Amino acid sequence: MYLNLRLHCWRLVWLLALSSLSLPLQAHSVLQHDGESFWAALIAILLLAVFWLLYLLGSVKRRPALWQALLFHVGCILCAFAVTGPLDDWAEISASAHMVQHMLFMVVIAPLWALSQPLAQFAAITGSWGRLAWQPLLKLSHYPLSLAYLHAAVVWFWHTPYFYVLALEHPWWHLVEHICFMFTAAMLWWAVLQCNERNRSWALLALLFTLMHTGFLGAILTFADSLLYYPTHQLSDQQLAGLLMWVPGALPYILAAAWLGYRWLRSVAANNDAG
Repeated sequence: MYLNLRLHCWRLVWLLALSSLSLPLQAHSVLQHDGESFWAALIAILLLAVFWLLYLLGSVKRRPALWQALLFHVGCILCAFAVTGPLDDWAEISASAHMVQHMLFMVVIAPLWALSQPLAQFAAITGSWGRLAWQPLLKLSHYPLSLAYLHAAVVWFWHTPYFYVLALEHPWWHLVEHICFMFTAAMLWWAVLQCNERNRSWALLALLFTLMHTGFLGAILTFADSLLYYPTHQLSDQQLAGLLMWVPGALPYILAAAWLGYRWLRSVAANNDAG
Protein backbone atom coordinates (compact mmCIF):
# COMPACT_ATOMS: atom_id res chain seq x y z
CA MET A 1 0.00 0.00 0.00
CA TYR A 2 2.87 2.36 0.81
CA LEU A 3 4.47 1.78 -2.61
CA ASN A 4 1.16 2.37 -4.37
CA LEU A 5 0.60 5.61 -2.47
CA ARG A 6 4.11 6.81 -3.24
CA LEU A 7 3.63 6.01 -6.94
CA HIS A 8 0.36 7.94 -6.86
CA CYS A 9 2.15 10.92 -5.31
CA TRP A 10 4.79 11.04 -8.00
CA ARG A 11 2.18 10.75 -10.73
CA LEU A 12 0.49 13.84 -9.32
CA VAL A 13 3.83 15.67 -9.26
CA TRP A 14 4.28 14.91 -12.95
CA LEU A 15 0.72 16.11 -13.54
CA LEU A 16 1.64 19.47 -12.03
CA ALA A 17 4.70 19.74 -14.25
CA LEU A 18 2.75 18.86 -17.38
CA SER A 19 -0.15 21.17 -16.57
CA SER A 20 2.24 24.02 -15.82
CA LEU A 21 4.56 23.70 -18.78
CA SER A 22 2.46 22.40 -21.66
CA LEU A 23 -1.24 23.03 -21.22
CA PRO A 24 -3.04 21.88 -24.35
CA LEU A 25 -5.09 25.05 -24.65
CA GLN A 26 -2.11 27.35 -25.12
CA ALA A 27 0.16 27.56 -28.11
CA HIS A 28 3.32 27.99 -26.07
CA SER A 29 4.54 27.60 -22.54
CA VAL A 30 4.65 30.60 -20.22
CA LEU A 31 8.29 29.72 -19.70
CA GLN A 32 8.94 30.83 -23.28
CA HIS A 33 8.30 34.41 -22.23
CA ASP A 34 11.26 36.74 -21.95
CA GLY A 35 12.78 38.70 -19.10
CA GLU A 36 10.71 39.38 -15.99
CA SER A 37 7.72 37.45 -17.32
CA PHE A 38 9.82 34.29 -17.50
CA TRP A 39 11.17 34.61 -13.96
CA ALA A 40 7.82 35.57 -12.45
CA ALA A 41 6.16 32.57 -14.15
CA LEU A 42 8.96 30.28 -13.00
CA ILE A 43 8.66 31.47 -9.39
CA ALA A 44 4.88 30.96 -9.50
CA ILE A 45 5.34 27.41 -10.80
CA LEU A 46 7.98 26.61 -8.18
CA LEU A 47 5.86 27.98 -5.33
CA LEU A 48 2.90 25.88 -6.41
CA ALA A 49 5.11 22.83 -6.94
CA VAL A 50 6.63 23.10 -3.44
CA PHE A 51 3.18 23.64 -1.91
CA TRP A 52 1.80 20.59 -3.72
CA LEU A 53 4.84 18.42 -3.02
CA LEU A 54 4.72 19.14 0.72
CA TYR A 55 1.10 18.01 0.76
CA LEU A 56 1.93 14.84 -1.17
CA LEU A 57 4.80 13.94 1.15
CA GLY A 58 2.67 14.74 4.18
CA SER A 59 -0.07 12.48 2.77
CA VAL A 60 2.35 9.56 2.92
CA LYS A 61 2.75 10.09 6.68
CA ARG A 62 -0.85 11.05 7.41
CA ARG A 63 -3.24 9.84 4.78
CA PRO A 64 -6.20 12.18 4.11
CA ALA A 65 -9.71 11.09 3.30
CA LEU A 66 -10.23 10.47 -0.40
CA TRP A 67 -12.64 13.39 -0.82
CA GLN A 68 -10.24 15.75 0.95
CA ALA A 69 -7.33 14.70 -1.28
CA LEU A 70 -9.48 15.15 -4.39
CA LEU A 71 -10.52 18.65 -3.36
CA PHE A 72 -6.91 19.64 -2.70
CA HIS A 73 -5.59 18.23 -5.98
CA VAL A 74 -8.41 19.78 -8.01
CA GLY A 75 -7.56 23.13 -6.41
CA CYS A 76 -3.89 22.70 -7.36
CA ILE A 77 -4.74 21.78 -10.95
CA LEU A 78 -7.02 24.81 -11.28
CA CYS A 79 -4.31 27.00 -9.76
CA ALA A 80 -1.76 25.69 -12.28
CA PHE A 81 -4.20 26.48 -15.09
CA ALA A 82 -4.97 29.97 -13.76
CA VAL A 83 -1.30 30.85 -13.30
CA THR A 84 0.36 29.19 -16.28
CA GLY A 85 -2.44 28.59 -18.78
CA PRO A 86 -3.73 30.79 -21.59
CA LEU A 87 -5.97 32.56 -19.09
CA ASP A 88 -2.92 34.40 -17.72
CA ASP A 89 -2.09 35.72 -21.20
CA TRP A 90 -5.69 36.69 -21.89
CA ALA A 91 -5.84 38.54 -18.58
CA GLU A 92 -3.30 41.04 -19.90
CA ILE A 93 -5.61 42.17 -22.71
CA SER A 94 -9.08 41.37 -21.37
CA ALA A 95 -10.71 42.65 -18.18
CA SER A 96 -13.20 39.77 -18.17
CA ALA A 97 -10.40 37.17 -18.45
CA HIS A 98 -8.58 38.96 -15.63
CA MET A 99 -11.73 38.77 -13.52
CA VAL A 100 -12.16 35.06 -14.23
CA GLN A 101 -8.59 34.53 -13.03
CA HIS A 102 -9.31 36.47 -9.84
CA MET A 103 -12.57 34.61 -9.22
CA LEU A 104 -10.81 31.26 -9.63
CA PHE A 105 -8.34 32.25 -6.92
CA MET A 106 -10.83 33.74 -4.46
CA VAL A 107 -14.07 31.76 -4.75
CA VAL A 108 -13.04 28.41 -6.24
CA ILE A 109 -9.47 27.40 -5.39
CA ALA A 110 -9.34 28.96 -1.92
CA PRO A 111 -12.54 27.27 -0.64
CA LEU A 112 -11.47 23.96 -2.19
CA TRP A 113 -8.23 24.09 -0.22
CA ALA A 114 -10.05 25.16 2.95
CA LEU A 115 -12.53 22.28 2.64
CA SER A 116 -9.69 19.79 2.09
CA GLN A 117 -8.28 20.64 5.57
CA PRO A 118 -4.63 20.09 4.54
CA LEU A 119 -2.98 21.26 7.77
CA ALA A 120 -2.66 17.69 9.08
CA GLN A 121 -0.61 16.73 6.02
CA PHE A 122 1.54 19.86 6.13
CA ALA A 123 2.13 19.42 9.87
CA ALA A 124 3.12 15.79 9.35
CA ILE A 125 5.94 16.75 6.98
CA THR A 126 7.07 20.10 8.45
CA GLY A 127 6.99 19.15 12.13
CA SER A 128 7.74 21.82 14.72
CA TRP A 129 8.91 24.29 12.08
CA GLY A 130 5.52 24.18 10.44
CA ARG A 131 3.71 24.74 13.72
CA LEU A 132 5.48 28.10 14.05
CA ALA A 133 3.59 29.19 10.94
CA TRP A 134 0.28 27.37 11.48
CA GLN A 135 -0.40 28.39 15.07
CA PRO A 136 -0.57 32.17 14.51
CA LEU A 137 -2.71 31.63 11.42
CA LEU A 138 -5.06 29.33 13.31
CA LYS A 139 -5.46 31.97 16.01
CA LEU A 140 -6.38 34.52 13.33
CA SER A 141 -9.00 32.14 11.97
CA HIS A 142 -11.04 32.69 15.14
CA TYR A 143 -11.82 36.19 13.84
CA PRO A 144 -13.62 35.70 10.50
CA LEU A 145 -14.95 39.25 10.30
CA SER A 146 -11.48 40.73 10.76
CA LEU A 147 -10.20 38.46 8.00
CA ALA A 148 -13.09 39.61 5.82
CA TYR A 149 -11.96 43.22 6.38
CA LEU A 150 -8.40 42.27 5.42
CA HIS A 151 -9.56 40.48 2.30
CA ALA A 152 -11.76 43.42 1.34
CA ALA A 153 -8.82 45.81 1.69
CA VAL A 154 -6.76 43.59 -0.62
CA VAL A 155 -9.55 43.28 -3.21
CA TRP A 156 -10.20 47.02 -3.38
CA PHE A 157 -6.50 47.89 -3.29
CA TRP A 158 -5.74 45.80 -6.38
CA HIS A 159 -8.86 47.00 -8.20
CA THR A 160 -7.98 50.67 -7.98
CA PRO A 161 -6.94 51.85 -11.45
CA TYR A 162 -3.31 52.57 -10.57
CA PHE A 163 -2.53 49.22 -8.93
CA TYR A 164 -4.67 47.26 -11.40
CA VAL A 165 -2.56 48.59 -14.27
CA LEU A 166 0.63 48.17 -12.25
CA ALA A 167 -0.08 44.45 -11.79
CA LEU A 168 -0.82 43.94 -15.48
CA GLU A 169 2.25 45.81 -16.72
CA HIS A 170 4.78 44.37 -14.25
CA PRO A 171 4.97 40.56 -13.87
CA TRP A 172 6.43 40.70 -10.36
CA TRP A 173 3.59 42.87 -9.10
CA HIS A 174 1.15 40.55 -10.85
CA LEU A 175 2.62 37.65 -8.88
CA VAL A 176 2.34 39.63 -5.63
CA GLU A 177 -1.28 40.43 -6.48
CA HIS A 178 -2.07 36.73 -6.97
CA ILE A 179 -0.41 35.79 -3.67
CA CYS A 180 -2.36 38.50 -1.84
CA PHE A 181 -5.66 37.31 -3.29
CA MET A 182 -4.93 33.66 -2.62
CA PHE A 183 -3.63 34.08 0.93
CA THR A 184 -6.34 36.39 2.24
CA ALA A 185 -9.12 34.43 0.50
CA ALA A 186 -7.82 31.12 1.86
CA MET A 187 -7.65 32.55 5.38
CA LEU A 188 -11.20 33.90 5.09
CA TRP A 189 -12.61 30.65 3.73
CA TRP A 190 -10.81 28.62 6.39
CA ALA A 191 -12.23 30.85 9.14
CA VAL A 192 -15.74 30.57 7.66
CA LEU A 193 -15.84 26.88 6.77
CA GLN A 194 -14.06 25.70 9.91
CA CYS A 195 -15.92 27.98 12.32
CA ASN A 196 -17.27 26.65 15.59
CA GLU A 197 -20.58 27.34 17.27
CA ARG A 198 -19.17 30.29 19.19
CA ASN A 199 -18.10 32.33 16.14
CA ARG A 200 -20.61 31.04 13.59
CA SER A 201 -22.57 34.29 13.68
CA TRP A 202 -19.36 36.22 12.90
CA ALA A 203 -18.64 33.84 10.03
CA LEU A 204 -22.09 34.54 8.57
CA LEU A 205 -21.52 38.26 8.96
CA ALA A 206 -18.13 37.93 7.23
CA LEU A 207 -19.79 36.20 4.29
CA LEU A 208 -22.51 38.87 4.09
CA PHE A 209 -19.95 41.67 4.22
CA THR A 210 -17.82 40.05 1.49
CA LEU A 211 -20.88 39.42 -0.66
CA MET A 212 -21.93 43.06 -0.34
CA HIS A 213 -18.62 44.75 -1.08
CA THR A 214 -17.66 42.46 -3.97
CA GLY A 215 -21.15 42.89 -5.41
CA PHE A 216 -20.78 46.65 -5.11
CA LEU A 217 -17.43 46.56 -6.89
CA GLY A 218 -18.93 44.35 -9.59
CA ALA A 219 -21.83 46.78 -10.01
CA ILE A 220 -19.41 49.71 -10.41
CA LEU A 221 -17.63 47.89 -13.23
CA THR A 222 -20.90 46.75 -14.80
CA PHE A 223 -22.61 50.14 -14.92
CA ALA A 224 -19.55 52.31 -15.60
CA ASP A 225 -20.05 54.31 -18.80
CA SER A 226 -16.32 54.78 -19.37
CA LEU A 227 -13.18 52.68 -19.12
CA LEU A 228 -11.68 52.62 -15.62
CA TYR A 229 -8.38 50.93 -16.50
CA TYR A 230 -6.82 50.53 -19.94
CA PRO A 231 -7.95 52.92 -22.71
CA THR A 232 -7.37 50.10 -25.22
CA HIS A 233 -9.83 47.77 -23.47
CA GLN A 234 -13.42 47.50 -24.62
CA LEU A 235 -16.15 48.93 -22.41
CA SER A 236 -18.33 45.86 -22.98
CA ASP A 237 -15.47 43.64 -21.76
CA GLN A 238 -15.11 45.71 -18.59
CA GLN A 239 -18.87 45.46 -18.01
CA LEU A 240 -18.71 41.69 -18.50
CA ALA A 241 -15.92 41.56 -15.90
CA GLY A 242 -18.14 43.39 -13.42
CA LEU A 243 -21.06 41.10 -14.16
CA LEU A 244 -18.86 38.04 -13.56
CA MET A 245 -17.84 39.36 -10.16
CA TRP A 246 -21.36 40.45 -9.28
CA VAL A 247 -23.36 37.33 -10.18
CA PRO A 248 -21.29 34.10 -10.54
CA GLY A 249 -18.77 35.41 -8.02
CA ALA A 250 -21.53 35.78 -5.42
CA LEU A 251 -22.76 32.17 -5.64
CA PRO A 252 -20.04 30.56 -3.47
CA TYR A 253 -20.66 33.09 -0.69
CA ILE A 254 -24.43 32.51 -0.86
CA LEU A 255 -23.98 28.73 -0.78
CA ALA A 256 -21.58 28.95 2.16
CA ALA A 257 -23.99 31.24 4.04
CA ALA A 258 -26.86 28.83 3.37
CA TRP A 259 -24.79 25.92 4.66
CA LEU A 260 -23.80 27.78 7.83
CA GLY A 261 -27.38 28.92 8.37
CA TYR A 262 -28.61 25.34 8.01
CA ARG A 263 -26.06 24.12 10.58
CA TRP A 264 -27.05 26.93 12.93
CA LEU A 265 -30.77 26.12 12.69
CA ARG A 266 -30.08 22.42 13.17
CA SER A 267 -28.03 23.09 16.31
CA VAL A 268 -30.78 25.37 17.69
CA ALA A 269 -33.38 22.69 17.02
CA ALA A 270 -31.20 20.06 18.71
CA ASN A 271 -30.76 22.28 21.75
CA ASN A 272 -34.49 22.89 21.95
CA ASP A 273 -35.20 19.17 21.73
CA ALA A 274 -32.65 18.50 24.45
CA GLY A 275 -34.20 21.19 26.66
